[in-house]
Amino acid sequence: MLPFLLTAIFAFSIWLVLTAGTGDIGLWSAPELAAGVALSLVTAGITRTFLCRSRNFRMANPARWLLMCLYILGPFFLEVTRANLDVAYRVITGRIRPGIIRVSSDLKTDLGIFMLANSITLTPGTITVDIDEATHDLYVHKINLVPGEEKRETFQDSDLFSLANLPAWIRRIAE
Repeated sequence: MLPFLLTAIFAFSIWLVLTAGTGDIGLWSAPELAAGVALSLVTAGITRTFLCRSRNFRMANPARWLLMCLYILGPFFLEVTRANLDVAYRVITGRIRPGIIRVSSDLKTDLGIFMLANSITLTPGTITVDIDEATHDLYVHKINLVPGEEKRETFQDSDLFSLANLPAWIRRIAE
């Protein structure tokens, strides 16, 4: 029952943020609030184990939500901006050497690996192609391999991000 309630509260919180400022009761209208409650309950019924998959309520801590917001607005935004400029430069100059590398991840939880894989995929010029379930290694396609990188067997997750230490942030949030 607790995972259901936590998921419903989380879904309703997101609903409130997305519909803020459109109503006459505070920031919301009565039909919006009713629709939000209904949709949150349906969402919680379908995905109740998403936040609490292993009966670990670590992500129910609001401090972790705050850390996640800081992660998205800080180091992740910085890395995406840097990658956008790099991809634009490579497209204009034509200096592209694509390839797939294996990235060794020290993350232990499914959520941590999920966040790292999505951070890599959302960063322009890289995409997570596969995840090795046994070793938690990620196979990442890069738009440009530096000469000599194709000979390296594995990379550390911190090798992908030059400005922001995204894996360290993800460890603080998810593990």
